[in-house]
Amino acid sequence: MIDDDAPLIYLMAGEASGDVLGAGLMRGLRIRTDGRVRFAGLGGDAMAAEGLDSLFPISEMAVMGIVEILPKAPMLLRRVWQTADDAWARRPAAVVSIDSKAFTMRVQKILHRRRAKAGGEGPKLIHWVPPTVWAWRPGRAKAIARHLDHLMTLFPFEPPYFEAHGLETTFVGHPAAGQPAGNGAAFRGRFRLPKGAPVLGVMPGSRPGEVRRLLPVFREVVARLAGRYQSLQVVIPTVPLVAEAIREETRSWRAPVTVVEDPRYKYDAFAACTVALAASGTVTLELTLAGVPTVVAYRVNAVSAAIARRLIDPEAIVLTNKLLGRRVIPQFIQEDCTPDRLTVAVERLFDDPRARAEQGAASEVVRRLLTADGEAPSMRAADTVLRVAGVVA
Repeated sequence: MIDDDAPLIYLMAGEASGDVLGAGLMRGLRIRTDGRVRFAGLGGDAMAAEGLDSLFPISEMAVMGIVEILPKAPMLLRRVWQTADDAWARRPAAVVSIDSKAFTMRVQKILHRRRAKAGGEGPKLIHWVPPTVWAWRPGRAKAIARHLDHLMTLFPFEPPYFEAHGLETTFVGHPAAGQPAGNGAAFRGRFRLPKGAPVLGVMPGSRPGEVRRLLPVFREVVARLAGRYQSLQVVIPTVPLVAEAIREETRSWRAPVTVVEDPRYKYDAFAACTVALAASGTVTLELTLAGVPTVVAYRVNAVSAAIARRLIDPEAIVLTNKLLGRRVIPQFIQEDCTPDRLTVAVERLFDDPRARAEQGAASEVVRRLLTADGEAPSMRAADTVLRVAGVVA
């Protein structure tokens, strides 16, 4: 049983990727404190498995794009204030927000103002996974620096953007760099995939909006590929939030589809893939590290796209390409995200050993770039949180 006097760390994660990071941080904090730490806040299934009782379901925040957010704005604003009130009332040693900037940074701003009114008394304010100022709107670095005590980053090129504005920043590394090697043969056997059959991994994203936009396009790609690769198999590793929607959408696909939501089989699923077709996001980095040749696709609402086009650096959309400074992974965004173009790109990876080898060679280079001093990001993050919070481990 945890001592009621043990330091309390308030955590906020608003989507699946942040939930995984939060769970790792909770484990790291327990290790560093010999279990003498308490948690409260907001998280998903992974953090719940570590003992967090979430303030409300994070599925409520699984929206993306300006047009998509507007109808939910009143509810999201209520949740912002509810979370800020809860965090302030619990008097934690630190509040650690993880990604989901549109939500979590609003909470941090409220807490920053309250702390100022309280004469500086209050929790340390820490954020993990900053906004992608290197991809769009670099001015956000100055804005975020006003409301935080510390920032933790996933990528080695990020700290200078924020340190220039006086925000202490630590590169802790990216968890994907330590992902285990999967067992493709075991996966094929467990899920009864025909021996020697080509396998296309399909990753349409972890948000409902992403899945709704991308799966119809991916369905057409699979239909074209199934006509050429007679024994084609499709594998879709996903998360519980969108798993049922994916199953429903893929029931009538022209190739057999295996949907896997159990995280234990995620990396085995990657290892079983011959080629992957994936939404832009962290999964593209994971696929690179797993050595899976990949084609990246993405679409958002047309209005959101028109606004984003003025703000986003297209060379920063695919993380592997950003890290390497060149387009190793082909990317098809918005109007380029068509069944015809995607099919041609996927077929090239199925058919051209040199194209597959080029992506395979990037794997170890990217792994080195994402590792900080050879230590797991969750442990470096835990050390950073305890140091900034003034908690003696």
